[in-house]
Amino acid sequence: MFSWINLIQILLIIVLIWFFYKTFIKNTSSEKLVRGLFGLAFLWGLGFTMSWAHLDLLGRFFHWTALFLSISLIVIFQPELRKFFALMGNVEQWRHVLSKGRTQQPNNKSLDAIVSAVEYMSQKHTGALIVFPRSLDESAIEKKGVDIDAKITSELLLTIFFNKTPLHDGAVIISRNRIAYAGAILPLSQNNLNWKYGTRHRAALGLSEVSGATILVVSEESGDISIAERGKFTKYDDIQKLRAKLMKVLDK
Repeated sequence: MFSWINLIQILLIIVLIWFFYKTFIKNTSSEKLVRGLFGLAFLWGLGFTMSWAHLDLLGRFFHWTALFLSISLIVIFQPELRKFFALMGNVEQWRHVLSKGRTQQPNNKSLDAIVSAVEYMSQKHTGALIVFPRSLDESAIEKKGVDIDAKITSELLLTIFFNKTPLHDGAVIISRNRIAYAGAILPLSQNNLNWKYGTRHRAALGLSEVSGATILVVSEESGDISIAERGKFTKYDDIQKLRAKLMKVLDK
């Protein structure tokens, strides 16, 4: 029986699902999983509709098809399911999400240090990989590397990425305006990339494909500065535009 209360509840559920999808799922590897779940829900609903309309044969067909596909999804999307449940169980990151709406001031000293180090490494063709994870993103990182938990300074960044140090091939993870980890290992993209892109670019793109993280890359070969987001690269030749972009990233 229709009532305005039921309509409001349905609309509220739709808004919550859309918010969760847009915040955590959209443009990540889990998006395919969620689309599959919506497809399954549609098949189940279609099966019940056919049974309600006394089309029993079609109803059973859709029910059994949905059941078979449900088992298939568990097998096919096993890695995505592990990441999804890891995200849901990360209590500390959920606290960060819930406090996201509070006013934050961008740390200009951290921003200056990152921009200065990146500009210098670009000029000297020093390869670098810096990750700015969003909420609940860190579970997508294969290995976080060495726990640093240090203030962001250009000197420390330059030391980490100096090609004679043991951590220079990995990624630096920036969290809460601090250098959280160094030497992190990121998931590599399986897409066919241009020949000019090396392992750092493949790692940056790989993480951006499975999370909402922002990843900055300095090419060792060309000195080019690029940012990977949502499975795409954006090249930054203008250091002021890069600074403006990083200000937005650090302010999240």
